[in-house]
Amino acid sequence: MAAEGCEELSGNGELSSAMETCESPALPPTDMTEMSEENGGATEAHEAHEAHEAHEAHVALEAHVAHEAHVGPDPDSFSMPRAAEDEEGELPADFERLWKAAHDNPQDFTSWTDLLQYCEQESHVTASRRALEAFLSRYPLCYGYWKKFADLERRAGYNNKAEEVCVQGLQVIPLSVDLWIHYINLLLGTLDMNLPESPQRIRSVFEDAIQAAGLDFHSDRLWDLYVEWEKEQGNMRNAAAVLDRVLKVPTQLYNTHYDKFKEHLNSHEPKEVLSPEEYEELRSLCRQSQKAERAEQAQEEEQERPPGEEEPATPEGTDTEELMQRIREQVLVHRDKVYQDNEGEVRKRWHFEDAIKRPYFHVKPLDRLQLRTWHSYLDWEIAQLSMDTKESNPDPNQTATEGSEVEAQPQERSEDAAVAHDDYRVRILFERCLIACALYEEFWTRYAQYLESQSVEEARAVFKRACEIHLTYKPNIHMHWATFEERHGDLNEARRVLEALEKTLPGLAVVLLRRVALERRAGQLDQSEALLQEAVDKSKEKPTLHAFYSIKLARLLLKLGRNPSRARRVLQEALEISPDNDKLHMNLLELEASGDPWASAEAVQECVTRALASPLTPHTKILFSQRGLQFAEDYSNSIQSVLSVYEEHQKLLKELGGTKRDAENGDEDPEKLSKVDDGSAVAVSAQGPPTMPHVPITTPPPPVMGADMSAQAGYGGYSSWYQQPQYSSYGYQNTWNYNQGYYPPS
Repeated sequence: MAAEGCEELSGNGELSSAMETCESPALPPTDMTEMSEENGGATEAHEAHEAHEAHEAHVALEAHVAHEAHVGPDPDSFSMPRAAEDEEGELPADFERLWKAAHDNPQDFTSWTDLLQYCEQESHVTASRRALEAFLSRYPLCYGYWKKFADLERRAGYNNKAEEVCVQGLQVIPLSVDLWIHYINLLLGTLDMNLPESPQRIRSVFEDAIQAAGLDFHSDRLWDLYVEWEKEQGNMRNAAAVLDRVLKVPTQLYNTHYDKFKEHLNSHEPKEVLSPEEYEELRSLCRQSQKAERAEQAQEEEQERPPGEEEPATPEGTDTEELMQRIREQVLVHRDKVYQDNEGEVRKRWHFEDAIKRPYFHVKPLDRLQLRTWHSYLDWEIAQLSMDTKESNPDPNQTATEGSEVEAQPQERSEDAAVAHDDYRVRILFERCLIACALYEEFWTRYAQYLESQSVEEARAVFKRACEIHLTYKPNIHMHWATFEERHGDLNEARRVLEALEKTLPGLAVVLLRRVALERRAGQLDQSEALLQEAVDKSKEKPTLHAFYSIKLARLLLKLGRNPSRARRVLQEALEISPDNDKLHMNLLELEASGDPWASAEAVQECVTRALASPLTPHTKILFSQRGLQFAEDYSNSIQSVLSVYEEHQKLLKELGGTKRDAENGDEDPEKLSKVDDGSAVAVSAQGPPTMPHVPITTPPPPVMGADMSAQAGYGGYSSWYQQPQYSSYGYQNTWNYNQGYYPPS
């Protein structure tokens, strides 16, 4: 029987180089009576219980593989096998230290491998089992560790537990050819093949494996193992049928399968290899051809035969070696077309496959070239599907000719089957990609978007796998999931996703703002306000963050709650904690300026006075003074009050420096640009009309509360909040110049 080939598994999660990286021969069944109680001795009742559990696990796997073809692994079905009943007493000396190091920093892959290597060196079953269970719950795509876990249980005498481990691993990574082969070899080494149900079970597992991983470009070893096993069972027809199937699959060693088919065909009688239907059809065809040739040959020979000599009799119904050879030739004629088509498919994919250098999972980042290769490969495969879909759905405006509907039905079914097959190929490629690129959010999001148009449940399952297994600490994919649920009307699930993310990564402003926005869109304004108020209360020890949340809360109260008094109180309380925060001063000023201009004049000037008395920069103080002057000019009923404010502004300019004052009075080069806070440049004129004296050019007004640029930037604008940087982006710029010409020169 073909055994699994040895291969290097570096980077896929092997315990250490000391552990075997190639398949070991099937171990003989362990004599359970010779096992000590310490190493897990079992009774007959225990064996029966384990056998029942193994059968249930296999049934579950069969159902799971059928489900996987359309949905993908489900995190809810992922659970580690229950630990065996045996205990080895105290754990090794350094186990607790390494265990704590791994759990304190679960994202540190090295801490986990150190723990697993230590348990292996100590040969402690219980410690190894605990470490493997914890590790695989966090890194389930490391197929090498599933193999080691199964070997651990088998060496301990728990063969059925070993099977259960393999089943659990295959539920998470059904595309793992190595794990399927390991599972099959485990069954071959433990099942009693003299029992009539054992071969059927092996064949069933092979079929599950082919269904799940047979379309993988590197699945050749699995197909070869299946063929060789059928040959060992004496089922030459089944072996030929398997070879027939793989001839249609674009794999890396596609040409070797055709060579093996030809060798298999030439080594056996066609009747033993072909299906009865195909054999009889070809036999009849070849016999007719042979009879026609013989008749023509007999006619020629009769003309040359001596008079009186009769034609030699040929036994009727006998199959000569010549006939068998003709049948073989016809078989290869049929297969050659299939082989040529498959070779074309391989050539289309070869440059993509050749560029993929790491098809397995690893925590080390992939280089950009690898990521581009996966994206390009997916683009191409999806484009192929789109082409087939268009061919199977022609222009509906074209009228069908009489009788064409009936004739086209078989072709339509064939085209639909081709589209379904191509869709399955796209899904397989996505699943392969998500093994190598499991830690990259972009591929999970893309897969969910691809599935969403076909099935919301399948797209939801992808988000669930990504967020609950592989990307628990990546916020973007969680927020995409919440948006997905909200878009499809499941607000409770969207809330749950965001709340869970906030518990995993506490303190991220972007997550809280998403929760606030979700409640606001749902009409729960009170809940939005409560979330922001809670954030304000919790961030009092962090003045910058407290100011940020206070401004958000004040805007909500002012714009949506229509409650300026509460908004004013929030900003004033925040200024008591952060009197040097210019954004708070600006927002409070604009809140006052946005009200009734005659009723709020005093409040505006009070805001300006407060800002000028605060520890702000000179430039910021000039901004506030200028804003107060503009307000007085726009809304004051008395020219005396305008001039009074103007004089105060001029005094401030003198106090804070002559350079700024010169610029304010228009004495700088007329070709220069007036720089504003956001870095944009606005051309200004240095002089008024010829008949007017020089007048001060006012600076741009401070930001307004109604222009929330962070909202305009979309959710992506919050990406800089993950590490809680300085919140310098929530001020708002208005780059326009304000130039009046009736103030007296200073």
